[in-house]
Amino acid sequence: MTTAAVGAPGSPRRYLHSLWLLSARDLRVRYATSILGYVWSILDPLLMSAIYWFVFTQVFQRTVGHDPYIVFLVTALLPWVWFNISVSDFTRAFSKDARLVRSTAIPRTIWVNRIILSKGLEFLFSLPVLAMFVVIAQFSETPVQLNGGLLWIPVAVVLQTALLVGLGLIVAPLCTLYSDLERATKLILRVLFYASPVIYSIEDLPGIFPMLAVFNPLSGIFTLYRVGFFPEVWDTPAVVAAAVISLGVLALGVFFFRRLERPVLKEL
Repeated sequence: MTTAAVGAPGSPRRYLHSLWLLSARDLRVRYATSILGYVWSILDPLLMSAIYWFVFTQVFQRTVGHDPYIVFLVTALLPWVWFNISVSDFTRAFSKDARLVRSTAIPRTIWVNRIILSKGLEFLFSLPVLAMFVVIAQFSETPVQLNGGLLWIPVAVVLQTALLVGLGLIVAPLCTLYSDLERATKLILRVLFYASPVIYSIEDLPGIFPMLAVFNPLSGIFTLYRVGFFPEVWDTPAVVAAAVISLGVLALGVFFFRRLERPVLKEL
């Protein structure tokens, strides 16, 4: 069944069905053409976690983060991988399927949202890695203290989704119109990784940097992912700022996309 055969043109039902079909297709293609398949969803964050854990616990004397450090790392690395890969793919969201983008009758935001959904599902598929490390940590000298903060994880997912949708609606059309922005986006993502509390927490930052970190929405979002395992990382200003900024970026993205959709179609 093709996406054009489902529901009336522009109907929410047709849009959601098409979104699911496109996202499911992306996942099938990704796993069907790979020998390791699902393992690739967890291999990248797993290797990154292992490297940073080794460097900061075996090579250098660690002064950042919380114990068990591997759990502290994974709780932020998994959502970071979702964020990083999604924003990277936004740069080619329209050019990759230019013919379909021009001819489809459904809202063209679907080419952004399909990336977020497919990468979001891969993020959910990778959560067993976190569960594995939590279980292992229970037999260590510093077991994880699970608490009611775990209920904040769905809120973190919603805020991250809103932030990604807004960014996608800005990045995707701009990169289509200005090809140099694709490389610039990759450079910004490299800087953003170290500017976000992935290998450290906000309170580890010196001077005025904790105040500056509040303006990075990922700071509050990662706090929500972590607080169920490390209640001491809770930071109200960062969480509130993350909610406000994520929703603001979403609104800005909708505005930008409406202005840029027609020039993008001409460019394609």
